[in-house]
Order: sequence, then structure tokens, then C-alpha cells
Amino acid sequence: MKTVILDGYTINPGDLSWSSLEALSQVKVCDRTPAEQLAETIGDAEAIFTSKNKITAEIMDACPDLKFIGVLATGFDNIDIEAAKARGIAVCNVPSYSTDTVAQHTFALILEITNHVGLHNAAVQNGEWTSSPDFCLIKSPIQQLAGKSLGIIGYGNIGRKVAAIAEAFGMTVNIYSRDREAVMKSDIVTLHCPATAENRGFINADFISKMKDGAILINTARGALINEEDLAAALASGKISAAGLDVVNGEPPKMDNPLIGLPNCFITAHVAWASGEARNTICEVSAANLKGWLEGGKLNRIV
Repeated sequence: MKTVILDGYTINPGDLSWSSLEALSQVKVCDRTPAEQLAETIGDAEAIFTSKNKITAEIMDACPDLKFIGVLATGFDNIDIEAAKARGIAVCNVPSYSTDTVAQHTFALILEITNHVGLHNAAVQNGEWTSSPDFCLIKSPIQQLAGKSLGIIGYGNIGRKVAAIAEAFGMTVNIYSRDREAVMKSDIVTLHCPATAENRGFINADFISKMKDGAILINTARGALINEEDLAAALASGKISAAGLDVVNGEPPKMDNPLIGLPNCFITAHVAWASGEARNTICEVSAANLKGWLEGGKLNRIV
């Protein structure tokens, strides 16, 4: 059986192994596949794995040997599920692989904002501490998390893990689906919900106006949840004191993105999910999904 991994580089840039998949099939690994080359690259393969490539009905029709689609992620909105179902093509994903690492990154962003680790390290490295008249060098006020409140929008696996960490820090946790008013009054608001047609851009000027003055906003979910122009204005005015983002609306972003360059907006490049442990889980569960399908099972089957 032939298997093609269409865009494997972000999952495994070389530090992991595809050996579990290679034990099951003849595997061709592509770091990236341009959209216009998808059908040609898939060719007569019976199985494919993709992270971000869009697999449409047209692609399925152009590749009649295709029988299995493995999504190298939890979300599968890049696959035409109805088309796959109609053509008898199995689709599997990798659920819950990123819960721990995304929750950890959420707090990495929070702690960078409250403790300014990067700023203080830079000051030490450029000699400011060695020339300081005092035993310590405080470049920016440090905030304590204990006693503060965290509002969580999206209370799935990741949201619940974030809540547990927050409570360990001594924070009060407010859940949006239970008490929206309490979330709006929280010191920090963090997003952990999917982007849907209904909630795209819902973090906008109106939403922000109801938040606590000087609150911190964190987003490790989806960039489309935020109206970026409105957030940029709130960061400039101080209504939002700081934002920590792992995602933006349109990735990779253009340099004219209104959030890039703001001194109180801290952005990482969609890496919250990408610990080595999490990426290895994707590789191993993906192989288990293919093995399960070959054996007639339904492990992590969407259709």
C-alpha cells in the first residue's frame, strides 16, 4: 500500500521518526505540498496524511485510489467530510494530543507578561545588572498571579487544564459558559474555543469595552476569534494592558498586521501545540489510526 504525507515538516522536521507508519506501508514524506500539486502528489496512493492541506471533493475525485485520510491534528475543517463520507473514504484525526503543551504555553505567555523574563534577561546580557548600584534590577513591575482572576472562554480539555494550573497558582477561575459577567471582570481572559461562523471576530471593540480596565488577553486557540484592529486600538489606549497571542488571523501574517510591533503585544508563531512530546504523539497515533483502519477498526474515525 502507498501512503503520502503531504505536509509533514511542521510535525516532524527531522527530530522524530515516521517508522511506525513506515512499518505499515510504503511511505512518501513531503515537507510541503502546494495546493496545485496535491492531486499529482497523491497520485495512486491509498492513504494520505495532512496537517493543513485542504482535501476537497475535487481532490478526492482526481485520486480515485484514495481510501484513507489521516489528519495530523485534532481539527479537521480542512477536509470535506461529507465528500469523504459519500465516497467511502475513511477520515481519522488525533484527538487531545496538545492539551498539556497548549496549557503550558498559555502560562508561558501569561508569565512573560507578568514577569518580563525576556526583558530582564536582555538587561542582564547587555550589562545593565553589572552596572547597577543595587543588588537587583527591576526593569518593569512584576505582577503576582495569586489572588488574581482568570476568565476562560472555551472549557474543553485545554480550558480545564488551564483552570487547574491557574488554581495551583492561587487564582480564581471564571468560566464563560457559566458566568459571562465574572469573565468580563477577570484580570486575565484566555481563549480556548474553536473558531466558528458564529464567533469569528467576537473579541471586538464591544466585547473589549465590557472587560476590566487593564485586563490581559491571551489567545492560544484561533486567530479568527479576534478583531485585530479593535485589539490593537485597545492595546494602544491601555484598555487592554497586554496581550499574549500564539495565533493571528492569517498565518503566516503579513508585516502590516496591526498587532505586530506593539510593545505590549507578545506573539509566538503558532507553536503552543508543538512540543516534541505532542508531535511524537501525532506520529504514533497517526500510525495507530492507519493500523486500525487496515484491521477494520474505527480508532479515532470521523467517518
